[in-house]
Amino acid sequence: MKLLPSCLAGLLAAATLCTAAQPVARVEPVEDRHFGDTVIDRYRWMENDKDADWLPFMKAQNAHTRRVIDALPGRPALLQRIQQLSGDAVATSALQRAGQRLFFQQRPAGSNNFKLFVRENGKDRVLVDPTALDTAGSHVSLDWWLASPDGNRLVYGLSKDGSENSTLHILEVATGQVLPERIPDTQYAEPHWLPDGSGFFYNQLTGKLDTPQRYLDSRARLHRVGTPVSSDPVLVARGLDATLAIDDIQAPYLMTAPGSDRAVLLLADVRRERRVLTAPLADVLRGKARWQPVADFADEVTDVELDGDKLYLLANRGHPRGRVLVTSARKPDLAHAREAVAESTLVIENIARARDGLYLRAMDGGLGRLQRLAGGKLATLPLPFDGTLARVDVDPAHDGALVTLSGWLTPTGVWSVDRSGKLADTGLTPRPAIDTSAYTTERRFAMAKDGTQIPYSLIYRKGLKRDGSAPAFIQAYGSYGAAAYTPAFAGRSLALIDAGAIVGYAHVRGGGEYGRDWHRAGQKENKPNTWRDLIAVTEDMIAKGDTAAKRLVIGGRSAGGVTVGMALTERPDLFAAVVSGVGWHNPLRYVAEPNGYGEEPEWGAIRDPAGYRSLKRIDSYQAVVDGTKYPAVLLTTGVTDSRVAPFHPAKMAARLQAATTSGKPVLLRVDFDAGHGMGSTRAQQDAEAADTYAFILWQTSAPGPAAPR
Repeated sequence: MKLLPSCLAGLLAAATLCTAAQPVARVEPVEDRHFGDTVIDRYRWMENDKDADWLPFMKAQNAHTRRVIDALPGRPALLQRIQQLSGDAVATSALQRAGQRLFFQQRPAGSNNFKLFVRENGKDRVLVDPTALDTAGSHVSLDWWLASPDGNRLVYGLSKDGSENSTLHILEVATGQVLPERIPDTQYAEPHWLPDGSGFFYNQLTGKLDTPQRYLDSRARLHRVGTPVSSDPVLVARGLDATLAIDDIQAPYLMTAPGSDRAVLLLADVRRERRVLTAPLADVLRGKARWQPVADFADEVTDVELDGDKLYLLANRGHPRGRVLVTSARKPDLAHAREAVAESTLVIENIARARDGLYLRAMDGGLGRLQRLAGGKLATLPLPFDGTLARVDVDPAHDGALVTLSGWLTPTGVWSVDRSGKLADTGLTPRPAIDTSAYTTERRFAMAKDGTQIPYSLIYRKGLKRDGSAPAFIQAYGSYGAAAYTPAFAGRSLALIDAGAIVGYAHVRGGGEYGRDWHRAGQKENKPNTWRDLIAVTEDMIAKGDTAAKRLVIGGRSAGGVTVGMALTERPDLFAAVVSGVGWHNPLRYVAEPNGYGEEPEWGAIRDPAGYRSLKRIDSYQAVVDGTKYPAVLLTTGVTDSRVAPFHPAKMAARLQAATTSGKPVLLRVDFDAGHGMGSTRAQQDAEAADTYAFILWQTSAPGPAAPR
């Protein structure tokens, strides 16, 4: 590995930073040919994490980044403020009513990770504490969990170092005893208990870890509590039933419901749509199911609820904002299904059945809405404020619901909904002692080149001067039909806002803020709309005097790496810096990563001419041009990431470092005890935020942060 001396100059408190040597990646070009095109990949070797240069390169890059960022004089104050903001807040991420118990996953104030609690008879106790399993340099996270219908048993998944490579455990709730059964390869288990709590269906991966086959050909199995795992029957798998055709990327999930003698089979991939089939539950348990088709992917069914013989379907075909249909689970007939809820201006995201009706979690341009269907009548239930309705948790045996609601400046809370539709704050998530009175929010629209109005949201301190002097950090996502940046409590980002910055979110096409049409308008051949919407938003802000190009930073995470990566390569003149967190930058090489093939329905298949063109169009690594004056760039990755392989940020960093002539830094930050972020501890998230915000303020020549309050 060669070393290139570099001196990175940045104005922060009028100081000039000179750094030590930055590693230079080995160049070993590989040529690929696709439909007459030749694609040169200079850093293909990085796809092999066993290459002798891989780990030394990652360690040297991270060490260089640490030297640069740790030398920034504003970082300690930022970290102190961030730790205060995150430490003061209680975070509740999931809830379930079961029997007479309430289960909830929560990170208590000051805690480093989430724990699972149970509340019964007004008292709370810890059921699962992954922090008790942590060791030096390694941590354990609770990935998922589900209580049995009577609340007496719990199935849950644990993984190390943010890998999400779950091992399934079972616990007796009354005693807290963890049973001896362990089931590996259950990252996407999606368990579903039998009505009597004697066992559960689950999905198990079959592909080898860290290979492109990892998520192919998973299977649905049944475990009876107390029996050997080795005897768990495989109930659904590709090739098991000659009458049931399953693609290798489709994962089978089984579900049933108390009071129903039917089972539902969902076949899922990266799409929000599902294939839906039904069969008698007794036949499924015997391994003799003859599956009746209900809906195919083309029918665009995205959610299902079973109530006796009634099968509720959230269907989007021809109705891009969704409607609810009802058919028989015994004799399903989608073509003649009854419409229970018609399409409206709201986007229906999920349906959930409680004893007092069917609850609908909906969205109006990114703002949450709650509805309930009862007695054939649909009612909209008023929420205490406009924000994100993140969850609606119900139990078929109980009236009402528990809803999780948050706003940009309103901390996340858990509210109960009673039979009359009245909402009350449960107090389960105490409001943190964070004064938000000095801040304000704004929702605007920017016009894209094709005339489409693109919404965006801003958070900033009151009294902001519109003279272009404020730093701005604008983030975007825009993939999978997911509304990624709906109002969520600003939390850590208040530390950046305290330093005079505007924090904003561009609700670009490719997301789901306005339903399926909004998604399709930023997908495959339409994908350029996604990053050009982000460009339109930032140009609108500059035109309004909010900020200036030399003060403007864009950011994205995961598939948001496509958005910011392509904005970077298309308009390098428009930004002072770019931040890409665990970003997807080399889509043409999806075939080399664990979840690659499963991504084809969203992005296209490289073996197909149209798919290849779509993938090439979004590949920011291949779009980098030598001799270009690129802005400063910070890329982050975690070495256990199973969703976006670490070679994506690593290749992008190496390519930009070799190509740029601006003299501005291109930094690669590596967390060796983390993955995609789902299992990261509070301390890890705090440290990454402090690094990111210090980098932003440095590159926008902004003053240091205000003193922590």
